[in-house]
Amino acid sequence: MPAGIASCPLTNRAQCGRRQSVEQPIVWDYMTTSTRLIALLVLPIAACATGPTALSDSGFGTRPVLPAPQSSLLPMVNIAPVQARPTDTKPIAPAGFDVTEFANGLAHPRWLYTLPNGDVLVAESDAPAEHDEGSGITGWVRRQVMKRAGAGVPSPDRIVLLRDAKGDGVADTQTVFLTGLHSPFGMALIGNQLYVANTDALIRFNYTKGETRITSAGEKVADLPAGPINHHWTKNILASRDGKVLYITVGSNSNAGENGIDAERGRARILQFDVATGHLRPFATGLRNANGMSWQPDSGALWTAVNERDELGNDLVPDYMTSVKDGAFYGFPYSYYGQHVDTRVKPQRPDIVAQAIAPDYALGNHTASLGLVFYDRKLFPQHYWGGAFVGQHGSWNRKPHSGYKVVFVPFSDGHPAPLPEDFLTGFLTADGHAQGRPVGVAIDGLGALLVADDVGNAVWRVAPSAGSSKR
Repeated sequence: MPAGIASCPLTNRAQCGRRQSVEQPIVWDYMTTSTRLIALLVLPIAACATGPTALSDSGFGTRPVLPAPQSSLLPMVNIAPVQARPTDTKPIAPAGFDVTEFANGLAHPRWLYTLPNGDVLVAESDAPAEHDEGSGITGWVRRQVMKRAGAGVPSPDRIVLLRDAKGDGVADTQTVFLTGLHSPFGMALIGNQLYVANTDALIRFNYTKGETRITSAGEKVADLPAGPINHHWTKNILASRDGKVLYITVGSNSNAGENGIDAERGRARILQFDVATGHLRPFATGLRNANGMSWQPDSGALWTAVNERDELGNDLVPDYMTSVKDGAFYGFPYSYYGQHVDTRVKPQRPDIVAQAIAPDYALGNHTASLGLVFYDRKLFPQHYWGGAFVGQHGSWNRKPHSGYKVVFVPFSDGHPAPLPEDFLTGFLTADGHAQGRPVGVAIDGLGALLVADDVGNAVWRVAPSAGSSKR
């Protein structure tokens, strides 16, 4: 593989980032198969100089524009290669907010969870070793470009605890909280029991308030779909407000059913786990790759952020967030954004497509919208109360790039505003390099926003500036 940041050790990325910055960009679009493969072998996959905002993307909001699908032999590859962030820079928030580095020196931090005492848990994780990103040439291409985007590192398989003892917005201590996990992601505390979603199982640990390390092996309470393909490996969890059930996200085993319909059994859904009985049932299906989940404060509804399918064109299909209805079907793999049929899926099932419901809110095409948290505190100005923050990990197959930021969706009476707002930017440089990729988002114990940056190996904190208005 050509020299580049993704092939460098995590501890030496500053030097690697400087070397990466001189590599020349290429974009795969109208190239022959052989030319594309040669390009992958001998040149770094880099980015066009596009800037951080995909202005041409109309796939946002309550009424996105969905063009006709397009197809090609191989997907466009327009990756933003990783570049170390200069020490004197940080992401950019709106006027009236300060951005600080809550913690650094982490190892691929993906997901965040705030405990009742204010301690913050960070899942340091990546795809399991047996993970298969897809078969054939397309799968091989996808694996290579993900490596250059800062993914594909060996999974640290642990959870780290961050504690801000001084209350100054910076973690004073960073301790290893849990080890021996298997690509962990979601975390949820119910009473004195901490639930962790490994890629293949739901594990339960006894938790004592204030402890900085759990050494017990924990108890497996449910198997979760995994296996040798395990295309979307992340499993997130969210507890109901009464603590009686957990909701568990399970991603699809393909982009759009190319591994066969049998491979999708038990996948592309949100499960409901009964804490008392251990019973597991489908709650909602047809969700290609749901990740973030959160409760909307005004309506009380469960919402989730979903990654939609690729290889249908630059402006198709929008990722989205939606309220999740018990028993509802959202289309995957047979249709997208409601009842738009994906003709690539065989066999076709018009009877099932007729049941598909459209999501509530589009989050842009190929933005990789992963994190989702509703703001249920009062520290931020009133404009943000009840709205949703969404962590957009960023595109790898769109020109211009999309995502690479945190967006905010205002809500009123439980309903989203027509269009989102940029909230935390500055992860993508003007020449198309990624100095970070936001993933999980959470609210800390004081009401500030925390953002996991799995490429920058940091957690960022955003809070109102001293003396700023709450209005």
